[in-house]
Amino acid sequence: MAAPPHSDALVFFGASGDLAAKQIFPALQALARRGNLELPVVGVARSEWTLERFRAAARESLARHGGVDETAFAVLAARLRYVTGDYRDPATFTRLAQALAGAARPLHYLAIPPSLFETVVGGLAQAGCATNARIVVEKPFGRDLASALELNATLGRCFPESAIFRIDHYLGKEPVQNLLYFRFGNAFLEPIWNRHYVSRVQITMAESFGVQGRGRFYEEAGAIRDVVQNHLLQVAALLAMEAPVGHDAERLRDAKTQAFKAMRPIVPGEVVRGQYRGYRSEDGVDPASDVETFAALRLHFDSWRWAGVPFYIRAGKCLATTATEVRVDLKPPPHVLFGDVSAAPNYFRFRLSPHVVLALGARAKRPGEAMVGEEVQLVACHEHGDEMAPYERLLADAMRGDQTLFAREDAVEAAWCVVDRVLGRTTPLHIYDTGTWGPPEAAALLDGGRWHDPQADFGRA
Repeated sequence: MAAPPHSDALVFFGASGDLAAKQIFPALQALARRGNLELPVVGVARSEWTLERFRAAARESLARHGGVDETAFAVLAARLRYVTGDYRDPATFTRLAQALAGAARPLHYLAIPPSLFETVVGGLAQAGCATNARIVVEKPFGRDLASALELNATLGRCFPESAIFRIDHYLGKEPVQNLLYFRFGNAFLEPIWNRHYVSRVQITMAESFGVQGRGRFYEEAGAIRDVVQNHLLQVAALLAMEAPVGHDAERLRDAKTQAFKAMRPIVPGEVVRGQYRGYRSEDGVDPASDVETFAALRLHFDSWRWAGVPFYIRAGKCLATTATEVRVDLKPPPHVLFGDVSAAPNYFRFRLSPHVVLALGARAKRPGEAMVGEEVQLVACHEHGDEMAPYERLLADAMRGDQTLFAREDAVEAAWCVVDRVLGRTTPLHIYDTGTWGPPEAAALLDGGRWHDPQADFGRA
């Protein structure tokens, strides 16, 4: 299969916003450093800036977020163009078309609120800027199933699905890529990666900090919309999916989509929502807010491989530590030979952040005459020196037309189907103290089990 053509211009709307400052400019400088930025970069925003002011803003952003590489920044600055104007004004898109003169395959990045997507997409089409173009949209891909369907319809009116790149930076993270590789790059895992050997799976995304000035955003999102529906269901899909049939991007996305479709829709009795004490005093937060900053849920897959194996997902702010980790517990041996064997199972442990660690929990005999064992961990630790940042990876892939790490329309809709019944006020809200593991009610989801503690030492179980 022939490789898709490379984009010959990059346009990003919202060029004066926070996302551009924190993520896009650092990614563009990194691409320039590696010699991968060989196309004009057109920023579009309402700010009435000159090109020189835009270049200065890019430099200021880099100084605050990672530092300025003088050689790479010189390349980036020479590539920059700027178009100012209101997104609702057709003249803005006329000026953009003029700035793109000579570009036949532009890539448009919408670093703007979703409420403006329809306006910008329509403006691009009316000005002829959507022809043979690609478009990148940021998560969230809707607020629920109905709005996701509406968003997909809006994009589909002007762009074919093959030209739509739904960016979730989490999929571009090196540890998430490592999880996919570990699953299908090792022969020893497949024989036991099923309901016959796995008893349960736990996925935890813990943050020890609060909303950090993003109270207004969080009031519109909450933990389920912010990280569960996208990041953590993506991790669950990587753990549960079948091996792709083939090597290309669509075969991988087919396999992930099948995993999403196998997820049984969650019902209120399988969710516990919490809110950390003090959240209602944050800037931008309703003093009577019932938005969750913590969510724990039980997920089931209606598939031959995973039938009867519960997947437990937990995410929250102001918890005891900051870490994202997966633990896969195996069933106990079928016959007990040694009387000291406890209920502690063998397990696989995947630390995804703040660093990458893969571990296998096992039992080994203690030194001495008695046949007495102890729990040990076999650990592989990865330290990355020149790790590619998610936005650099994803921008480069979008410019190449590689959709492997981007969400597809049917997968997005299937993921919303999983959580649609438990959004909003469908379950009680429990207040929890900061620095804890959330409301104690979350323990009831595990049916007598206990949540794994990501703070546990990797040297010992």
